[in-house]
Amino acid sequence: SVCNAAETLLVQRSALSTHLAPIVKSLSDAGVSIRADPESLALIDSKNVTAAGAEDFNTEFLDYVIALKVVESVDEAISHINAHGSHHTDLIVTENTSTAERFLAGIDSANVYHNASTRFADGFRYGFGAEVGVSTTRTHSRGPVGVDGLLIYKYRLYGNGHTVGGMAKSNIPFTHRPIQPTY
Repeated sequence: SVCNAAETLLVQRSALSTHLAPIVKSLSDAGVSIRADPESLALIDSKNVTAAGAEDFNTEFLDYVIALKVVESVDEAISHINAHGSHHTDLIVTENTSTAERFLAGIDSANVYHNASTRFADGFRYGFGAEVGVSTTRTHSRGPVGVDGLLIYKYRLYGNGHTVGGMAKSNIPFTHRPIQPTY
């Protein structure tokens, strides 16, 4: 597993009937073990699914394992992620722009994405050159630090189903532009 791998999948209750079965099938076909909360477990028929324990939602599995939980709303998802996530990279898949903006503003992570792969979370892809380390805390390096070293960044990536594969195999230039935050 890499630091930008998906460890937990939250599915909004209103999307269960249309999205849960195909997601579980795709994950199972790829050999991913799913640890499901009671509500999703009752809806799934797959040999790759077992009951999740509370610790599963705080775990970086480093394997083909994902925790699955049903949430009522984007606000519940934000609360869950802020309480149990690593604060590294989180994403929302939705066609609703205002829901996406609420998510991007509410998640306390270094990288927040809308409809794009978390695999974009990489220093090289951000134009920093070779990545030498990753921090998910708000503390900084010791010793002499310039102004840039005192800043904390939050990166937003907007996509339309984009994945890293196409970027890695071609010579597409990366472009970086400032965006105005909306809260």
